[in-house]
Amino acid sequence: MQYVIIGNSITSVGCIESIRKYDSQGSITVIGEENHPIYARPLISYLLQGKTDEQKMTYRDAGFYEKHSVRLLIGRKVEKIDADSQLLTLDDGSIMQYDKLLIATGSLPFIPPMKNLEEVEKKHTFLSLSDAKELEAELHPTSSVLIIGAGLIGLKCAEGILERVQSVTVVDLAGRILSSILDEEGSLRVQAHLQQAGIRFHLEDSVREFCGQEALLSSGKVVGFDILVMAVGVKPNIQLAKDAGLAVNKGILIDHTCRTSDAHIWAGGDCSEGWELLSGERRNLALLPNAYMQGESAGYSMTGNEQRFENAIAMNAIGFFGLHIITAGMYEGEDLLFTTESGYKRLFIKDNHLVGCILIGDQVSRGGIYTDLIRSRTDLRTLDFAMISEQPALMAFAQKVRSEQLGRAQ
Repeated sequence: MQYVIIGNSITSVGCIESIRKYDSQGSITVIGEENHPIYARPLISYLLQGKTDEQKMTYRDAGFYEKHSVRLLIGRKVEKIDADSQLLTLDDGSIMQYDKLLIATGSLPFIPPMKNLEEVEKKHTFLSLSDAKELEAELHPTSSVLIIGAGLIGLKCAEGILERVQSVTVVDLAGRILSSILDEEGSLRVQAHLQQAGIRFHLEDSVREFCGQEALLSSGKVVGFDILVMAVGVKPNIQLAKDAGLAVNKGILIDHTCRTSDAHIWAGGDCSEGWELLSGERRNLALLPNAYMQGESAGYSMTGNEQRFENAIAMNAIGFFGLHIITAGMYEGEDLLFTTESGYKRLFIKDNHLVGCILIGDQVSRGGIYTDLIRSRTDLRTLDFAMISEQPALMAFAQKVRSEQLGRAQ
């Protein structure tokens, strides 16, 4: 059996490890565009802060490929998938055959049209290790950095470089930061924390045009900068799959085993669009744990076994300058709100089930209990949810539930 994986990523790790549980003889080839071993992308901001290094960022040790008998082609690109003939065309013109194929091509930066953007000399994105290293090479203590985008990527970039430059200014069209994962009060709390750290914001605003080293905003304000970072968002990297005739929407459409519309091709990670647990709809959930589990599910299926990935939910665990945030699920139904001077908690209940949560600051403690309740679809009438709402503790659960469902959340 010839297994081929496009993308040297977290998804590919899950796939390789599950393939080798059932097939020790088949050949596995991984083709990756980046000239780096597998690494955890969420750590690139910590690399700029000096809190980690490239060695510590690796997701598996140096012997991973040899241990699993993997042929690794890095710095290489697949130009075409011929699904009918089960052939790949690489960037050097060579042809590679596959029996089972995993597409794990990740995501690409989304760059909206902006007048005179092409004339800005020092501009960067912030999605990969290469992006981070290129940005780092231009940082200087006197630099003024302008970041377009107040989402997760833009704000992690801001945190990573703040102590290494003179100023960081963030512009976003939305009226609040982290608008895709936080409610209004949660956004205001995090924004105040970031402003106290020294980050400047221009919200409900956008760049009308660039004039040399200045950005003219729609509000009429002018922001000077030396370095520009585009962090508006990302989009699933689906072009290969689309050109091959696979079913796509925003991402590559997959079933619960991560198989695509082609019986010999699977997909997972940021490029895919699979079933989300709570809504029962297909969604693109670009999250590291989901990426691994989707790869794992694909690997089992590619070897003729089955491990359905059915508990995917939107979830984020992130921190900025010591302020930690956990969000999960959907923000629908009734809500319960708990606030302290340094914390914020909002729980969402629908049809006697916890369907979502926002936890900030001192309220993130034992957040795993809430996320487990959401994933397990536990009926809240079977436990003392009033106690759990105020102070999550396993004593509020029946003994059977404590041992079987929530032991890992302690």
